[in-house]
Amino acid sequence: MIKGIGIDAVELPRIARIIEEKPSFAKRVLTKHEHTYFDSLPKHRKIEFLGGRFACKEAFSKAFGTGIGKVTFQDLEILTTDKGAPTFTKAPWPLEAVHVSITHTDTTAFAQVLLEQNR
Repeated sequence: MIKGIGIDAVELPRIARIIEEKPSFAKRVLTKHEHTYFDSLPKHRKIEFLGGRFACKEAFSKAFGTGIGKVTFQDLEILTTDKGAPTFTKAPWPLEAVHVSITHTDTTAFAQVLLEQNR
């Protein structure tokens, strides 16, 4: 049974401006493991990665029904599988019941999260 669905979109030029003006923003949004991967990326990929993770965490908070605040950016971690797909590795929900999709264009990152619950 579906417990919640969340979706979010982030404008990548806005993320680029924030990274330039407030470099600490990435550490606020990303967990230690996410940030390690972020640091290894070239500049244009950093913007896509941070935008996608930000959108994904916002989408989770919407699916969870609380918004960011009750659940924080640090409560949520999205890494990648061996095949490169995003997957939650940390969340206040059973991980096997969290489904995520992240995509982006040149200007926007989108994320959708679906939370399942056994009856």
